[in-house]
Amino acid sequence: MEINIEEFDEIAREVFAPVYPVIAKQIKYKTGITTGTCLDIGTGGGYLGIELAKITDLSVILFDKSEEMLKIAGDNIIKNALEAKVRTQLGDVHNIPFKDQTINLVISRGSIFFWQDLQKAFKEIHRILTPEGMAYIGGGFGTAKLKEQIIANMKRMNKEWKGGMIQSFGNDPVGMLNDQLRLAGIKNYEVIMDESGLWLIMRGGNNIEM
Repeated sequence: MEINIEEFDEIAREVFAPVYPVIAKQIKYKTGITTGTCLDIGTGGGYLGIELAKITDLSVILFDKSEEMLKIAGDNIIKNALEAKVRTQLGDVHNIPFKDQTINLVISRGSIFFWQDLQKAFKEIHRILTPEGMAYIGGGFGTAKLKEQIIANMKRMNKEWKGGMIQSFGNDPVGMLNDQLRLAGIKNYEVIMDESGLWLIMRGGNNIEM
């Protein structure tokens, strides 16, 4: 799927801006992981990873397959004076260029809907997680109120907007993710769908079926 980089970043920066600090706090609270290395997959402009870096001692890698997106992310690192804690890395979720069990926390908001092979992506994410590591992946909006606000703003910008990419997962997103995780051999995970959106929490360790 072709993406207009400038338009995509403008929406992330202006419309979705309120969700990133909220989701970052939720990730910190729900995972309890505040040190080590965090990989923000499909980072775009790096907004979620940067917010998490602000409230933890994590070293954050902003990971994307678009060099243009990473240029924006790099500029945002400098704007937030986080050069000592945050860096960018070019790459694809289907072939993550990190060794086994080296990442303490994997995060991603929104990019899962663009992954071409969910099973392969899930296996790669699980492979790089440390035994105590966790992944927090999905497309949530932080809170139901923020979700309503963003949907309203997006519809004002584009009357044809249907509410995001979650419809690409069909009528049963939770069931679809459960099926893909099962086929990938992942055993220790939780899929959450509530009024704020959809999230997958995956745990590292020896819990994958070969």
